[in-house]
Amino acid sequence: MEDTGIVKQLNGGMAVVTIKKHTGCDSCKGSSVCNLSGGNEADIEAVNQVDAEPGDRVRIRFAASMYLKGALFIYGLPALMLVIGAVAGKELLPSFFGSIDPELLSSISGFALFIVSFIIVKFLLGRSSSAAQSVPVVYEIVERAADKK
Repeated sequence: MEDTGIVKQLNGGMAVVTIKKHTGCDSCKGSSVCNLSGGNEADIEAVNQVDAEPGDRVRIRFAASMYLKGALFIYGLPALMLVIGAVAGKELLPSFFGSIDPELLSSISGFALFIVSFIIVKFLLGRSSSAAQSVPVVYEIVERAADKK
């Protein structure tokens, strides 16, 4: 995600950038880095890599790898657990439950691990929502405040 905004203030190596809110802002998982006001603007704290000053119009972005890792984690882990559960249910569980059909055991164990994986994903996403990799970065100054005068 990329956006353009105005630097409001500096906090050490960070810049508070005011951007216009988008339709997806309210449901965004990265909203922990934004200060969502009731209006149509949001303040985002971003790493100031380009030494922007208050009043500068800048471009900010989230790391693309964050979205890829999130997608792999959210979709890949449950799919993997479903396959592992199904294979384990068919190959290992019949020796413990000999009277139950191996296909039924495969289905039950596959879906059980599938559900457990969603619980794991929910737990881990809650713990890592404020990870450093999710902090946006100011990567370009579009217009200096001094140039506006």
